[in-house]
Amino acid sequence: MEISRRDFMHIAAIFGLTAATSSFASSQKIEQIGLKDIYQFNSMGNFTLMHICDLHAHIKPLYWREPSTLISAPNLVGTPGFLCGEAFAKHYGLEPSSLDAYFDTYIDFSKLAKKFGKMGGIAHIKTLTNHIIKERGKENVLFLDSGDTWQGTGVALKTAGEAIVKAQNYLGIDTMVGHWEFTYGKERVKELIEMLDAKFISQNIVGDDPFADEYEELIFEPYTIEERGGAKIGIIGQSFPFTSTANPKEFTEGWSFGLRLETLQEYVDELRNEKKVDCVVVLSHDGFSVDQEVARKVKGIDFILSGHTHDPSPEPIVINGTVIVIAGSHGKYIGRLDIDAKNGKVNGYEYKLIPIASHIIPADPEGVKLVNELYAPFDKEFNEVLGRTKGMLYKRDTFFSTFDQLINDAIMDEMKCDVSFTPGYRWGTTVLAGDNILMDNVYEMCGITYPDVYTFELKGEKIATLLEDIADNVFNANPLYQQGGDMSRLGGVTYSIAVSNKAGERISNLKIGGKPIDLKKTYIVSSWGGNLQKAGANLQTDKIRPVYDVVRDYIKKKKVVDVSNKGNVTILDYSCGCPTKGSRGC
Repeated sequence: MEISRRDFMHIAAIFGLTAATSSFASSQKIEQIGLKDIYQFNSMGNFTLMHICDLHAHIKPLYWREPSTLISAPNLVGTPGFLCGEAFAKHYGLEPSSLDAYFDTYIDFSKLAKKFGKMGGIAHIKTLTNHIIKERGKENVLFLDSGDTWQGTGVALKTAGEAIVKAQNYLGIDTMVGHWEFTYGKERVKELIEMLDAKFISQNIVGDDPFADEYEELIFEPYTIEERGGAKIGIIGQSFPFTSTANPKEFTEGWSFGLRLETLQEYVDELRNEKKVDCVVVLSHDGFSVDQEVARKVKGIDFILSGHTHDPSPEPIVINGTVIVIAGSHGKYIGRLDIDAKNGKVNGYEYKLIPIASHIIPADPEGVKLVNELYAPFDKEFNEVLGRTKGMLYKRDTFFSTFDQLINDAIMDEMKCDVSFTPGYRWGTTVLAGDNILMDNVYEMCGITYPDVYTFELKGEKIATLLEDIADNVFNANPLYQQGGDMSRLGGVTYSIAVSNKAGERISNLKIGGKPIDLKKTYIVSSWGGNLQKAGANLQTDKIRPVYDVVRDYIKKKKVVDVSNKGNVTILDYSCGCPTKGSRGC
């Protein structure tokens, strides 16, 4: 059996910490890959952490294409978290056309999707986790969730998150943190936590309403201490620090979010010095690049289980003795960490990012039953065939995606606007070329609690300034100032960008409707998924509609949608996965 670079990779000892990573041989053909290859693992140590992140409520198997471009600030180019496609495959030693290459990159996705099938699904995840628990013993295993779990599909939206909490309880999640969870509003979050078997922890959410009882108090417990395999494990919660700016603040009014690295350090020290734990884990939704900065600034963390940025990490990153892993998104992976910890010290670990290949891993019958029950009330609506797509509809890329372009096309067609803004969310789904588009797919792209499309007026100068501000958020050289998401997708607009330029000087050749932008002109703008309408004037209240209804009606009218895969942004300096200067269509 040929072993790829990521198989049995031994990371050099750092501060006495010996590590190893493993996976099955990626060069095997599909006909040869079996369940034993998925399960293959060099079991070690006295306890196991299973990790999932950014499920985005996808409890059924799906197709999910990884990005073909991940553009970054110059200092981050080519670093984990900003690798994709060929660069990702080369860095991690993936074999072409392998199962790993299919899961981890966009390369030949349509072809490999027909070979390898769908990904994820809680019934398949459960089969895997049952195997791990049987192998290790339930008393030696923890299942941790880095958040962005309750939101992202129609069944989540229709049940205000309850269906997904039931899915988590079925999976046996022990502890979680959050981000999109908070878009159900504070009171609903508290209700869902009451239904949840897991603990919800966060050290970085504090009350900031001076008239509330929780003023300047932690909203949730900052950490939990669990005993597994004879070891005391301290787990600190770190929810998304920019929730109240990345999402409408009204959902979390009275709660203050932040990185709070000083208090994080205090809790690490408390766990080590007072609670005498053997291992300190930060369960995080900061994002992969942000957590690398956290590891540089906070001392004494053994492991950071990251989330938010949807990156798969076939190998851990080790910074200042802190091991950082992230387990992709949409239920495509489970991360497994076997850890040897005793006497207040981690002595070694083994890690594997396990693909949830739903054509190989059998579905647990109880999981299939649960999913069917959760979807049953909505089957008629969700299974409605709206139309068919000529090309593949995908979500992720830094500047452009075909699904976002479809949304912009629908908005511009109905609202008759000059410009449409669609948020650069990282979650969604993939619909293969020639496949039917279901209403369920539309919810998977637009299923949020603030879905309304607003149409209003904006000056050209304001549009240009907004683009520069968004670019600085996405391409800031300091990851601690990146608040999440890809660039907003614009309809009716083309522009060029020099990512490496300083803030306020990145965007050029900005055109609306094919003509150079007039900074003094008033344009009709439509947007959804934010509060951009508050920056405009003359809101057209008669046109306010949920985006999923707008997209549904457009697809039904078109019957067959043919979305161009040529983007509207020209990158002037460099890129990852888009190798030529001035490349278009990224």
